[in-house]
Amino acid sequence: MSTRGTKVERHSVSEQPHELKYEAKKEGTTPKKVEAAKKSAGSNQRSAVEKKLTAKKS
Repeated sequence: MSTRGTKVERHSVSEQPHELKYEAKKEGTTPKKVEAAKKSAGSNQRSAVEKKLTAKKS
């Protein structure tokens, strides 16, 4: 693998619209709810955001 370029962070959800849309589609919700879950979790870690989203569904 190349050592050049930036590291791709797969364990976090960024603020970029395509990231929010991807996570929303994956979880069956809206990008706005993903943003709210990120704020509620206080983290952008994918596992924490997904945990918040599944807790809101129940």
